[in-house]
Amino acid sequence: MRRSLPPIASKVSDTLIARGHHGVILTQEQPTHTAAAAAEALGVAIGAITKSLVFLLDDDPVLLLVSGAHQVNVDRTGQRLEGTLTRAPAALVREVTGQPIGGVAPLGHPTNLPTYIDNALASYPELWAAGGHPNTLFRTNFRELVRITAGLAIDVD
Repeated sequence: MRRSLPPIASKVSDTLIARGHHGVILTQEQPTHTAAAAAEALGVAIGAITKSLVFLLDDDPVLLLVSGAHQVNVDRTGQRLEGTLTRAPAALVREVTGQPIGGVAPLGHPTNLPTYIDNALASYPELWAAGGHPNTLFRTNFRELVRITAGLAIDVD
């Protein structure tokens, strides 16, 4: 039996297709709202999971796409981005992405967020990212992720 995607994941799929990706989003039986849960469900290394994290760079929201094996060093990453980096409040994350925390995709947001991509993701031939809902994931690779998000690769640790 084929399960339909949640509406927010369908929007992410449409955005993926519009940007030249195949647009296939997998729906998992159990929520994959953490990198560890996603890695376990897929049987992949936690570092191949792409976390979509919203921060404030000074007062402006930005999206950091980070390897599941990393934590963002806010001081050093803020210096690299020439500002002060702080975690965005949950309400702001929902507002700027239109997606729930634990399911935020790298794209498909109502606002155009400046996007920065963890260089560590380049060491994995296959990456997985949330599809806009905590039970959804899609496959990509580093070059494609940079292209479909128009992101800038940086070090975040």
